[in-house]
Amino acid sequence: MGAMVGQIFTGLSIGSILLLTALGLSLTFGQMGVINMAHGEFLMAGSYTAFVVQQVATAAGVSLLLSLVAGFVVGGLMGLLLEVTLIRRMYHRPLDTLLVTFGVGLVLQQLARDVFGAPAVNVVPPGWLSGGVDILGAVVPRARLFILALAVACVVALSLVLRLTPLGRRIRATVQNRDLAETVGIRTRRTDRVTFFLGSALAGVAGVALTLIGSTSSTIGQSYVIDAFLVVVVGGLGQIRGAVIAAAALGLLNSFLEFSTTASVAKVVVFGLIVVFLQVRPQGLFTVRTRSLT
Repeated sequence: MGAMVGQIFTGLSIGSILLLTALGLSLTFGQMGVINMAHGEFLMAGSYTAFVVQQVATAAGVSLLLSLVAGFVVGGLMGLLLEVTLIRRMYHRPLDTLLVTFGVGLVLQQLARDVFGAPAVNVVPPGWLSGGVDILGAVVPRARLFILALAVACVVALSLVLRLTPLGRRIRATVQNRDLAETVGIRTRRTDRVTFFLGSALAGVAGVALTLIGSTSSTIGQSYVIDAFLVVVVGGLGQIRGAVIAAAALGLLNSFLEFSTTASVAKVVVFGLIVVFLQVRPQGLFTVRTRSLT
């Protein structure tokens, strides 16, 4: 029982990182048809932001809170810069955006190596996140519980923004029917920029959270961006609830399969299951309700 509970929380913490990364992809891919392969580098930027803030802040507890805010801002500004300079010219051209953003990702990785060096760096978690909590015979690290709580808070906050604010209504209108939204006065291009900022900012938060369970290097984003795209595809484009379910499922599958086999075998099995699922339900778990007549 203790081993099972431990694997459940390990899987949920992995799923939380995937969810924080996939939320932004779900917004941008579902709304603008953009395959942003540089999204992982926004996660990397959040991780390095936490490292820089730790060098400046004196208390580790304050450092983590400042890092979450700074990671949100840094990731969002990087995404906004990418949207303004490149992405806005390539909406609904997914293959073009894939190639361009893949190249941007390589440039950002090399820039990180030039600035911070090739060796991985570590961020020291605050004292109140050290140790673990005994849950049904399993000692669950407090850091993983914090990541899980952070993911839940981000999902709730994003859901409230989409449902209750004028910005959220503009985003949902643009996703459902861009042409109709423009006819009623919604500036869809401005909405796209704000959406891209939010999506990239969430990746920055994911990068800060990732420093609590591992080291940071220039290639850290590439380890998560593919799985995050799988979460988006399985959950359904632009669907937050689908992303939540898919991220939890993939995290738990990876955790239990790696525990019983190896990491490589687990990846193969998970990819195989996803292929089978998409053959049965190619639109994912949930689909966007549209007002299109075609």
